[in-house]
Amino acid sequence: MNVSVIGGGTMGNGIAHVFAQHGHAVTLIDLDQDRLDAALATIGTNLDRQVKKELLTEEEKAETLGRITTGTSVADGVTGADLVVEAATENPEIKAQIFRAMDESAPASAILASNTSSISITQIAGETSRPSQVIGMHFFNPVPVMKLVEIVRGLETSDETFAAIRDLAESLGKTPVEVNDYPGFVSNRVLMPMINEAVTCVMEGVAEPEAIDTVMCLGMAHPMGPLTLADFIGLDVCLAIMEVLHRELGDSKYRPSPLLRKMVAAGRLGRKSGRGFYEYG
Repeated sequence: MNVSVIGGGTMGNGIAHVFAQHGHAVTLIDLDQDRLDAALATIGTNLDRQVKKELLTEEEKAETLGRITTGTSVADGVTGADLVVEAATENPEIKAQIFRAMDESAPASAILASNTSSISITQIAGETSRPSQVIGMHFFNPVPVMKLVEIVRGLETSDETFAAIRDLAESLGKTPVEVNDYPGFVSNRVLMPMINEAVTCVMEGVAEPEAIDTVMCLGMAHPMGPLTLADFIGLDVCLAIMEVLHRELGDSKYRPSPLLRKMVAAGRLGRKSGRGFYEYG
């Protein structure tokens, strides 16, 4: 299968890695060549880690890298695709623009998928002339490690499209879960309000971040505390998802914590900026 992945960031390079590792020809697309170069370097590093753990051989690593090409044009990069996976920033206007370009240039038979973590698949599909072939394929970070994929059906997504993406996810070694199109789907509808409440606990002085994370790890058997996880995801991403939940569901319980807004405004985004609720060297 020929797969085009749009977006060379953390999720995009992880998705490209997994498809290429499982034998698919991948075109990784981003407008920024430097980001593409960084994405290839990250994929190489992650493959090295798999080799070190004896999950891959050096030959399999080389074959995986050999299946990945890059490009800076959506129009040129999707012309031969059987599947296009959009993994751009979590912004409705940007995704709409990308899907219009995907729809215009991809073959009529191609499935168009979005890795969005909260934005309506039905809304995205409405930007195209093929809504029955548009679906959510929500991977989790780090993509080469995490098994879950939320398969999100828009209002017009066909049974054939769903079955094809479900089977494809299984062939990648993932566990697909069928989810209907509601804001935040299942994962972030449940997770983000918990993270938001943990942020509010910090803001109100209920406890320090380390204490909150310890309570959730040791008391609730979470592998990672909510504030550590928020730093890992990116506080800007958490804020964007909370804003979608608040806007689309209209319930005040989804209102983003003022401290979350303040930290994003200050550029304290978590691991990627070197500082969030914790500091990173």
